[in-house]
Amino acid sequence: MSIQLNVTEVNKIFRSSIINGFFIPELTNLDFKKSGIKHPLISEDGLMQSNLLHIFFDVETGSDYPDGDEWFIAEFLFPYDMKLPDTLKGTDYFTTIFVEDGKNFWHHRELIRYKYGKSKKLTESLSFIEQKYKDLHELVEPLEKDIK
Repeated sequence: MSIQLNVTEVNKIFRSSIINGFFIPELTNLDFKKSGIKHPLISEDGLMQSNLLHIFFDVETGSDYPDGDEWFIAEFLFPYDMKLPDTLKGTDYFTTIFVEDGKNFWHHRELIRYKYGKSKKLTESLSFIEQKYKDLHELVEPLEKDIK
């Protein structure tokens, strides 16, 4: 008996394997730990170094593309319903995700391309994720005192 999978299903499986087999263990080695926060749109668990900013991996977006096995989206979530300064709003920093009761969280999405044709760039992608986390964390760290 053979199983027929379409491109979307194969890409989701491949992306999840790369994330769970490489990125999560490597980020754990860099002092990230499992997040206790649940993402409003992504069902898998996230990671964090502080309770302020959390990383989730989106394996759904773009999985129907033929090159969908070469990239995924890392989503950096600031899971607090609060006012951000205008300087931190926008696609370069944070945009909103609406959640229940009229509240919203703040998130930043980054395309992580870990493979270019036959060349794998896993360690470069890992370094990029770690640095992006640090950069975004620095931006929101001063707001920690305003979190209820």
